[in-house]
Formats: sequence, structure tokens, C-alpha cells
Amino acid sequence: MFRNRFSRFDKTAVRVCALAAFGLAGIITVRALAQAPIRVSINEVIVPVTVTDDKGRFLSDLTQNDFRLYDEGKEQKIDYFSHDSKQPVVIGFLLDMSNGMKIHWDKYKEAATELMLNLLPGDKRFEGYLITYGNEPELVSDTNFDSEKMVEKLSKMKPAGGSALFDAIYMACTSRKTISGEPYEPRRVVIIIGDGHDTASKRSLKEVEEIAQRNLVTIYAMSTQAFGFRSEGAEDLEELATSSGGRVVIPLTNIYKDVSGYISNPQDAGNYAITVGTGAYTAEVSSAIFRAVADISGEITTQYVLRYVPDIDPKTDSKAYRKIRVAVDLPNVTVRYRQGYYPAVLEK
Repeated sequence: MFRNRFSRFDKTAVRVCALAAFGLAGIITVRALAQAPIRVSINEVIVPVTVTDDKGRFLSDLTQNDFRLYDEGKEQKIDYFSHDSKQPVVIGFLLDMSNGMKIHWDKYKEAATELMLNLLPGDKRFEGYLITYGNEPELVSDTNFDSEKMVEKLSKMKPAGGSALFDAIYMACTSRKTISGEPYEPRRVVIIIGDGHDTASKRSLKEVEEIAQRNLVTIYAMSTQAFGFRSEGAEDLEELATSSGGRVVIPLTNIYKDVSGYISNPQDAGNYAITVGTGAYTAEVSSAIFRAVADISGEITTQYVLRYVPDIDPKTDSKAYRKIRVAVDLPNVTVRYRQGYYPAVLEK
């Protein structure tokens, strides 16, 4: 009798142990699966597009049917089309704080302030952040919609030291607070205010160009290159902007085309059209810089946004970088867009 009860207990114990072992194995298996990386392809590509006529004026009345989009030469179906001036956007302001900014610092500080106030009007659909870069970059103001706070911090700054532009771009792509929905809604824009030279970065031009493209960032620049000079970094700014679909504005180039120079226009009375102390030089610099502010602000708010899922066979097409072409069925227009993208694969 006792033996039979013990036998039943023994069998029950064996079953319990077996179930426990099976359950433990299941837990281990689930945990192992949970810890294993899951590769998820991110296929949708966003392409902000700017279209201007032969006089540089923005064309704002185009429809989706006016556009043709090609991926590695193969036409793609446009899945999303928008031309809303109030489309959400996150804007990074990257401000050069090197010694080269000292000459016109007040003017460019005013320009940065104007850009912040224009592009971040207090609506939560428009957010931004401020990174300054001297010998190293600094995230002065993380992503938020309050431009007044950024302006307040900017007002207390003074330029000094070297220039770590590439590290600043890398920081903009990796070390700030992101907003839910990026990079589609809101999309990502960076505005560089500087001459493009870099004397202190740990990152290279190619490295930051790639990470900007991988993060679907459109780069604009207001070059601080002075009239009559050519910065060593001018080509770098052009490459960063062109490859991402943005552009470079150089306000102090040819600023005297509509103004008589100091020696160029003598008059009968022996005076010159513009003499030292008249304020014409300062006025023309200010005017040129604020025209550049209007150009950049206008372009960001008048862009068309195209999105598509590339028609790619992953088994036969594994290009690390894919070229894009956007065409508009109109004569005498200029179309600006990102030149390509890196098909992204995330580890989860």
C-alpha cells in the first residue's frame, strides 16, 4: 500500500520535473530567440525636391504627374507626394564658432537668429536644435520647438578656436533627441553657417557625407566666405549640400554688382560715389546676408516631398549605394534632390 503510493508519487514527480525541464528549455529558447538580432530592411526612401525656373524662382504649382523618379535608372512608382509648406520638419542649426567668424560675427549671429525665428515659429510641427563647433562640437540646445531659448543662448556666444565641422555633422546625425516619425514626418534638415573649412574633426568628409545620407538629412549652407576670397572648405560644403539635395548660398560673393565701388566711380566734383564712412559697405553686407536667409527659408518651406518603395530584388541587387534621378516634364527648370541613398538594414 505504502509502496504503491510512493510509486504514484514518484511518477508524478518525474512528470513535474520533465515539464519543468521542458518549460525551462522553452524559456531558454525564447530568450535565445529574443536575443538573436532580427534584420529588418527599411525600404521606403524619402526624396525632398526643389524646382526653380531659369531665373531662380521657386515653382510651387506642380503636381505629382509632373515628376518622374528613377532608382538606378529604373522608373519607380511614387507612393507619397506632398507640397505642404507646413509639413513637419526638424532643423539642425550648425554654427561655426572658429576665429574666422570674428569679422562679421554680429551679422551672422543676426542671420542665425532670423533663421531660427522664421523656421521655428512656435508650432510643435517645427522643431530644431543648435550645435556650435569650434575646436569640438557642442549640442547647445537639444531638439525642441522653442526658438527663443536657442536665440537667448546664441546671444551670449563669441567665436574662438578651430573648426570641427565634420564632427558637428556627425553629432547632428547621432547625438540629439529624435522626434517620433523622423525622418518621414518630420523630415530632417541641417543648415550650416560657416565657410566649410575643418581643422579639428576626428571624422572625415566621406564619413559624414555617408552618415548624413543614411539618416536622410538634407544639408543647406550659408557660406561665410568673404568677398574676393576662396575658402579651402568651399568644395566640401558644395559636396555635402549637392549630394543630400540641398545647396550652398554665398551672400558675400559679388555683393557690389549693384553698388559703385570706392575708386570705380569718380565724379566731376572730385568725390566718389561711395566713400569710407558712408555705411554703404555695412549696409550691403547686411542686405546680402538677409537675402540669403530668405533664400534658405523659402526653399525649405517650398519643397516637394516624394516617397517610394524601391522596386528591388534583394537576391540579385545588393548595391551598397543606389543613385536617384528626379525629372520634371517642363523646359528650362532646375531640379535639386538627393543624389542617392544607402538601403538601410536595422538590427533589432
